Amino acid sequence: MHVLALVAGIDSSTQSCKVFVRDADSGEVVRSGRAKHPDGTEIDPAVWKDALETAIADAGGLGDVDAVAVGAQQHGMICLDEQGSVVRPALLWNDTRSASSGRDLVDELGAQEWADAVGVVPLASITVSKLRWLADNEPTSADRAAAVCLPHDWLSWQLGGASGLDSLATDRGDASGTGYFSAGANAYRRDLLELGMRGRQPQLPRVAGPSERIGETAGGALIGPGTGDNAAAALGLAAGVGDVVVSIGTSGVVSAVTDVAAADPSGIIAGFADATGRQLPLVCTLNAARVLDATASLLGVDHAELSRLALSSPSEGLVLVPYLEGERTPNRPDASGAIHGLRLGNSTPGHLARAAVEGLLCGLADGIDALRNAGIETRRVLLVGGGAKSEALRELAPAILGVPVVVPEPGEYVADGAARQAAWALAGTPEPPQWASAPARTYEADPTPAIRERYAEVRDLTEGA
Repeated sequence: MHVLALVAGIDSSTQSCKVFVRDADSGEVVRSGRAKHPDGTEIDPAVWKDALETAIADAGGLGDVDAVAVGAQQHGMICLDEQGSVVRPALLWNDTRSASSGRDLVDELGAQEWADAVGVVPLASITVSKLRWLADNEPTSADRAAAVCLPHDWLSWQLGGASGLDSLATDRGDASGTGYFSAGANAYRRDLLELGMRGRQPQLPRVAGPSERIGETAGGALIGPGTGDNAAAALGLAAGVGDVVVSIGTSGVVSAVTDVAAADPSGIIAGFADATGRQLPLVCTLNAARVLDATASLLGVDHAELSRLALSSPSEGLVLVPYLEGERTPNRPDASGAIHGLRLGNSTPGHLARAAVEGLLCGLADGIDALRNAGIETRRVLLVGGGAKSEALRELAPAILGVPVVVPEPGEYVADGAARQAAWALAGTPEPPQWASAPARTYEADPTPAIRERYAEVRDLTEGA
């Protein structure tokens, strides 16, 4: 008789916490729950714990669950004192106050040296930049920081009872986004941590293996190592070598599963690791789905009408450079958005809607080009995230991105990846379990190089460039 084993995958994102309980063998969803997170770029981690507890309760609890793992937003800086208490609110990935700190770190060591050491050139979003900001602006808090961890590390630690700093654990995928872990060498660079903290050496979480069991919940469920949201999504999608995952959420993310460790001194490609032992070089933009939100708001329409408008008209030379919140790639934290080429003949709502979708996609296409130029295979795109619900974006993507675009049914791929990792830890097998892939639709179109050429002509003219 088959005994049903259950696993839970947790997605603690910028916006919310979601919990999905699945059959460990088939991956079938049994039940789920969720809770919202507040807005902001500086958050007390206790809010995440409260949301996690609410989402777990909404999902019917974890009493019958055999294993659990957490996927969460990357780069967030959480500092703990010797007793394990949070020193100050966490700085999130999208907090740009550390932009000048990142530039200082690059000036002190050199972009090539950072790329060679850890595959990451410090930007505002990277944890080591936030630690330098802390050291320079809140030295008393920096002095109190006995340990530094990431959002998923802290939540996993809370699930396991938070029994001392020595029980903190992370994984390669999330650690690779800190600026002081080398995905290629699979080791911390504590000298770079010390550089970021101006001589201080806080404790770091142990880096667990991809399917390692790092603890147990109070109810006896084993805890998998967890990972960052991008690595979790790739695992949830079962992405393989040659697949480029393009996620259009709060940020726009282009990542590729590969065995090639990236070392890009320009900082465009971050040399991250995935959740299985491979590499996950990644390009991230600050502006993604909210470009569509802003354009819909500007035009006074909903997203369905925005999509209809975008498909009703070509842009006819109108270009929207979507740096609405500054930008991470390219590194322009003080830039603003801009509209170029506005004429009487292209000043309709349809033209603006089309330009918004094309501008968003052109920024992501630049990221795919960067991966190709680094020798990374880019055979097809897996398009996910809230922005992928836009029919206009799906229809226009293959022509602008230059490869076939596969759009799986909308799903919770970060939570799926965390659940799959939990099932892997439970099974103790060499590879993750093979679950049925989500139904998907493939979009194909001839490339439209003129759109990207026009975008390239004007993107560097924006304020703050």
